[in-house]
Formats: sequence, C-alpha cells, structure tokens
Amino acid sequence: MMMKNFPSSPLNNNQTQNHIRDRNNKKYSSWLSAVPLRFSLRGYGFCMATLFLFCFGSLVYQLNGGPPTILLDIRQYLGESTFQDDHGPPVARVLPFPSQVVYNRVGKCGSRTVLILLRLLSEKHQFNLVSSEIHNRTRLTKHEQVDLIKNISNMPQPFLYTRHVHFLNFTRFRVEEPVYINIIRDPINRFLSNYFFRRFGDWRGEQNHLIRTPGMKDDERYLDINVCILENYPECSNPRMFYIIPYFCGQHPQCREPGVWALERAKQNVLENYLLVGILEELEDVLLLLERLLPHFFSGVLNIYKSPDYKKAGNMTGTVRKHTPTLEALQVLYHRMRYEYDFYGFVRDQFHLAKKKIGLKSASRPSAYSHDFLRDLVLRTPEPMAEEDDEEEEEEEEEEAQDTTLEDAASWLVNP
Repeated sequence: MMMKNFPSSPLNNNQTQNHIRDRNNKKYSSWLSAVPLRFSLRGYGFCMATLFLFCFGSLVYQLNGGPPTILLDIRQYLGESTFQDDHGPPVARVLPFPSQVVYNRVGKCGSRTVLILLRLLSEKHQFNLVSSEIHNRTRLTKHEQVDLIKNISNMPQPFLYTRHVHFLNFTRFRVEEPVYINIIRDPINRFLSNYFFRRFGDWRGEQNHLIRTPGMKDDERYLDINVCILENYPECSNPRMFYIIPYFCGQHPQCREPGVWALERAKQNVLENYLLVGILEELEDVLLLLERLLPHFFSGVLNIYKSPDYKKAGNMTGTVRKHTPTLEALQVLYHRMRYEYDFYGFVRDQFHLAKKKIGLKSASRPSAYSHDFLRDLVLRTPEPMAEEDDEEEEEEEEEEAQDTTLEDAASWLVNP
C-alpha cells in the first residue's frame, strides 16, 4: 500500500524547531552548571578593586624604598624564610666600588713584600686575589693582550689581579677599564737589587738563585758590578736600564725605546689610568693611602704590616750579597737612567700631592741623601770619571776624600 506524502504544515515546523532549541539549551545549561564561577557585576567590581590596591601598594613600595612596616611585621611574625629565599636564586652580592683592581707590579720594587700582604688581606676581606705565575712575559702580542683582558674581565668580582706586565689599555678593545695601582722605587736601587737577586737570590733559600738562573756561568754570576757598568756589559747598559717606564707606557713598541715619547706617555697614563702609584721608600704611607682609597681591599693593612709574624716573613725577601758600586759607577748609572729618574721624580711629586690632598702626615723618614748629589755630579763631570789606579804616589788627602764620598754614596742607597 502506498503512503501518501502530506506537505508539512507551519505548525509542525515550529514544533520541531522549538524541540531542537530546548534540547540545546538543556545541554549548554548542564555544561555551565559544571563551572564554579559566576560572572556578575559585583564580582567584576571586586576584581578591579583588588587590582587597584595591588598597583597602589606596589607604588608605595617603590616610593618608600621597601615594603610597608606592617608587611615587615607580618613577615617577622610568620618567619624570615620564604619560598623565594629557599628556592629562588641567591641574592646578588653587593660589590664595593671599585671592584676590579689591577696591580701590574714592577720587578724588584717591593712587589713580593706587597704580595704577602695581599694574600693575608684576601683571606680577611674575602676578595678574589689572582697572582699570575708568569714572570717573564711583560710584552704581549695583540692576541695575547685580548686573551689576557678577557680573562681579567671575566674574573669573579671583587678581584685584585697582579702580574709583571706592561700597562694594558682595556679601552682600546672596548672593555671596561679596571683601577690600576703600582709601586716603584729609586731606579739605581731597583737595578742593584735585580742585579744581585738574579745571582744570589734572597734569604728564603741559598739555592733559589741556582734554580732561577741555571744557565748562568760562574764568571757571569760573580762578575763585579763595577766592571759590568764601566765596561758596558749588556746587562748594565741601555736598553736594559730602561725598565720602569715601559710598565706605565704600555704595549706599544716605542714604549721600550729610551726617549721622551715613552716618558711622556708613561706620565700621561699615571695621571689618567692609575688610582695610585707609590714609592717604595715611603711604603707605610703607600699602605695608608691604599687603605683610604680601597678600604675593601686594604683595610687593616698597617696592622698586618707591623705584626711580628709578617716582619719575619717580609725579612726573608731581602736580596743577599748586595753592595754599593763605586761613585764613578753610580755616576754612569745615573746618566744612563736620566729618563727613569725624570719619571721617578714625577711619580714622587704626584704621590706627595696625593698625601697632601688627603691630609696624610708622612710617617716615613726621608733618605739621608737624595739623588740630587748625583745630578750635580753629572753637571760637574759630564764625562765618566777616570778609573782609579793603584799608584802609591796618590796623596793621603785624596784617599780620605774619596773614602768619605763613597760612604755618602752608600748612605744614599736604600735597602727595603
């Protein structure tokens, strides 16, 4: 039997659509009923008020430089430890200023004495002391300069780096410049100390000099210093005598050539890049100034320096078998070191000016003689003095005058 198709009426269509709508509404209402949140105007206002209070509290926190007192009281009541303290990164250490110091120590200018002090101070003040074991590489290639500057810059701060090395220009390689310090001494005293130290070492051990210069033959080791100077041995003539200035002039090849250019550049670097350059003859004053200028590194340094234990260790660094050359040899040395003495005088004047500015009264005794008498001697006798002879016809008065002059020369030499 065939079924007859009747056209759907508008009433049937409406009923079908209403049925579908009711079914969807029931489905959505059942889904929304599972959500615990209820959005309303009142809830919206509560959220905005909370956000406003948070922003206002943050502003007050920043303006006052810290949290309100009530929050600190609550934290103290609940306990000092927080989740952030226990699980977050450690609090950044407050670094002193400056926190990067370089001591490019000049050889035989008391650097071993100062190094002993630095080791004791680093333990006391907890700064990072890095002392290079490289002692014979003061002049570096460009690549070596870059590598050393990177290594120094990446050291944990605060640090004090020390090495026998000529001045490094960090800004040339666009790296932040550290603070430089240094100490120099009378040029002839430095030369004599180095001459005898290479041959005979110091009081720390009789065999140290043999380990340091194993290839040195006996005729060179026991070479009389007057012969070395007056007969122009390489060790006692230029450019070996031009030693202190390159430490401050820098790595430029012309810095190693005795002359005005290197001298003036060294002076400029002292003024622009060094916090302090002291002189060994006034070491106590140097330490006092360092304590004032770099308290995080040198606080209490004089107490250590004057302690009996340190005195015992410091006395072991004195060079052995050192003696005074003849006045003729001293005069020749001074003439060869005229640029070094110009620089030494400049540094000494700057050091005294720094003491005056800081109101520091000198605690050091001046030397019995300055190098002025050698300068006057050079003016009076431009040519080297004739060698002494053993003729018996010399008058007694001349011998006595010569002996007195040599005693003066010995008194002029300082032996720190």
